[in-house]
Amino acid sequence: MRRLLRRHTEAEIAGEVAAAAAVSSPVAEPDPTAAAFFDVDNTMMRGASIYHFARGLASRGLFTTKDLVMFALGQALFRVRGNENPEHIARAKETALAFVVGLKVDDVVRLGEEIYDEVMADRIWAGTRALAQSHLDNGQRVWLVTATPVELSRVIAQRLGLTGALGTVAETENGVYTGRLVGDLLHGPAKAEAVKALARREGLDLSRCTAYSDSANDLPLLRLVGHPIAVNPDSLLLEQARKNEWAVKDFRTGRRATMIGLPIAAGAGAVAGGVAAAIALRKHYRSA
Repeated sequence: MRRLLRRHTEAEIAGEVAAAAAVSSPVAEPDPTAAAFFDVDNTMMRGASIYHFARGLASRGLFTTKDLVMFALGQALFRVRGNENPEHIARAKETALAFVVGLKVDDVVRLGEEIYDEVMADRIWAGTRALAQSHLDNGQRVWLVTATPVELSRVIAQRLGLTGALGTVAETENGVYTGRLVGDLLHGPAKAEAVKALARREGLDLSRCTAYSDSANDLPLLRLVGHPIAVNPDSLLLEQARKNEWAVKDFRTGRRATMIGLPIAAGAGAVAGGVAAAIALRKHYRSA
């Protein structure tokens, strides 16, 4: 493992792991070399998926209002003009690992399905969903690419009828989380590495592929494909889109800065959201 770490960056390792964990659904009359890749938070869904998950846990009494408020306030610290502080992300990751050990994957998946249906389904951007469907109708595979834990991102992809999802992978043994990540967060450059690894596996021509995101943090992914598209872009991404003459889609209403929930940074939100879910589930098990 130490030799592997010396040869490859954390982003490359996270990308390879995410691609290896990806499971695809068949496409009728497939276009074998083209695909579309969608970010989730504020691109496919209003707000942060992991925050909506935490709210769903709170509604079940598995997460107190105080816990939810502290979680939300903490996330606000990770977003400064759309950029994230790597030191804060690393600290959040270390904290998360102390809580996930011993939790059952099946429980997280089951709760994710319930909470998606109850809380998240109504927060899907109709315009972005239509874009995804247009790729499916053309026989192209459609993947979510997100820092959200892969179990939750798979639930979202399945509910939307998409091909699959690339997400952050946590290590498990016998269906139980060990408390360690495999690789690193699927965030920033790691998303591009995951898509490159998936393209090798699936025989995709990246010059024919399309990627959608709202955040400048995903510029490595957007620059990787032949058709980058900014959706509900932050100011930095909008600037880059105009400079590079990329297409821009904005499905927001009212003020451009308005979001549903709190503006949670994608990478840090996924990890600290894992803390929220882990604390809630652990409280549930202890009281059972």
